[in-house]
Amino acid sequence: MEIVPISNRFKLYDQLELQEFHDKYVIKSVESPDQGFSICRRDGNIELLSDTTCSGSPSRVSTIFGVGGTIRLLTGTYLLIITSRKEVGFFLGFPIFRVVSMKFLACNTDMRFSTSQEKRDEAYFMTLLKTVENTPGLYYSYETDITLNCQRRYKLAEGWMCKPMWKQADPQFVFNRNLLEELIECKLDGFIIPIVQGNISQFDREDIISFQCILSILVSLFQIRGSIPLLWEQIVDLSYKPQLRIINHEQTPKVVERHFHNLLQRYGETIAVDLTDKQGDEGLLSMAFAAETQKLPNVRYVPFDFHHVCGNSNFDKLQILYDQISEEFAKQGYFLVDEERNILEEQRGIIRCNCIDSLDRTNVTQSYLAQKSLNAQLQRVGVLTSIECISNFVEDYSKFRTLWAEQGDEISLQYAGTHALKGDLVRYGKQTIGGLIKDGMSAVSRYYLNNFHDGVRQDALDLISGRYTVNRNNSPFQLNGFESFAYLPVASALLIGGLTLTSVTLQQAGRNAHQYLSSVLWAGMTAGVMAVVKANGRQFCSRPRLCRLL
Repeated sequence: MEIVPISNRFKLYDQLELQEFHDKYVIKSVESPDQGFSICRRDGNIELLSDTTCSGSPSRVSTIFGVGGTIRLLTGTYLLIITSRKEVGFFLGFPIFRVVSMKFLACNTDMRFSTSQEKRDEAYFMTLLKTVENTPGLYYSYETDITLNCQRRYKLAEGWMCKPMWKQADPQFVFNRNLLEELIECKLDGFIIPIVQGNISQFDREDIISFQCILSILVSLFQIRGSIPLLWEQIVDLSYKPQLRIINHEQTPKVVERHFHNLLQRYGETIAVDLTDKQGDEGLLSMAFAAETQKLPNVRYVPFDFHHVCGNSNFDKLQILYDQISEEFAKQGYFLVDEERNILEEQRGIIRCNCIDSLDRTNVTQSYLAQKSLNAQLQRVGVLTSIECISNFVEDYSKFRTLWAEQGDEISLQYAGTHALKGDLVRYGKQTIGGLIKDGMSAVSRYYLNNFHDGVRQDALDLISGRYTVNRNNSPFQLNGFESFAYLPVASALLIGGLTLTSVTLQQAGRNAHQYLSSVLWAGMTAGVMAVVKANGRQFCSRPRLCRLL
């Protein structure tokens, strides 16, 4: 269903030609070659120009599919371009594309006047840009804004969608918002592509329901997930599950109030479903969350200890949670539009689910609630009778569960770098041996990434989001005292070597006292290294270096 005729819409240039000269990049629309811009170096400065004329022949010409923005580092400007894409489906009748590959083009690589420290800094900044290039789960559209849910989108004022795409988009959901500023200043609206980091369930081309009847209706349920909106930290320290610490701050009540007020303004009254453990560190955080939400109107806090009630495999026990919220969940409803584009029902509230990282437990729970809503939707439009549910139709139910399992994987890959845990519960409704093995491998991968890679990923996000501003006079990478992370390979080698030599000498300890003494010495050295590493666990992990932690 299209909301307005496409002829009345603002449309981005979808296929571009990139011409590379020795001192300039020229980007033109393939469809309209007279439309384009150039980015060039003049007197050591980078300039964006609407003029695309250039003498001589380019050294290289290639096709690109969009411009993601610009960023200024120490030596000049870098231009982000989309080099490969894949059409993955449609949203309200308009094609949606996933970014397959993108690249930062250096528009000024002159480092002749840079100090040695600035050269090292620029090299690290480039490493961060490479991390951004490999960001998964990025989507965009040339013809429609994908930052709004169906209900908000459908109720926009007439003429809103004729505005440039960057003006339509909700800025808090635009991945490259900070990178677009220079293009916006130069009024290059036709080339400005807001990119959203989303998930495949929003745009999948596969029909979920394939019953014999065809209905020209639009039905939508909107759920959200998010971290606990308190001030708290969980700093990696080489342990499998780092300690959670609540930061007692006078601003905490205002932070929570502002968060839920924003949800109220956007979506209506909120049911906050908290899936964290109710014991240990998670329990303390859960109690603090409950205490703050109980002060707020229009918010109902619902605690549900997922691990205690459901364990690792009892998916059906989510019915206990559903029984607690079913009445309010039904009152919240869903968004429904008929064949004549009349709004028959609006969603009047929101379910907000969270665990600690809002990944695995959250995805299982949201898929369960989505299934309950889908049954009600299909019964409302007459596809199902009042006693039928989607689980009665094996093929369609399998598609539904696969969709949610793939969504969980994609969000987890974006956030944690691995596939989701508990994916079997969503895909099959039970845990399988293969799923247990997969979860184990993902858990090990998460441990490694959390401890030794997340600092770089956070730095990359802080850089492109504008939270950190590059400054020649203030290097964030100058060594300031003991830089423990640099010594991690040495510590690892000593541990492995010590354990190996201890094992070898122990096998020979029975031959003479000298071998026994060697075993004791190697074991003592290994224990000492382990003690030092454990005591300085936080220092040996990858930490963000651009912006301070709380």
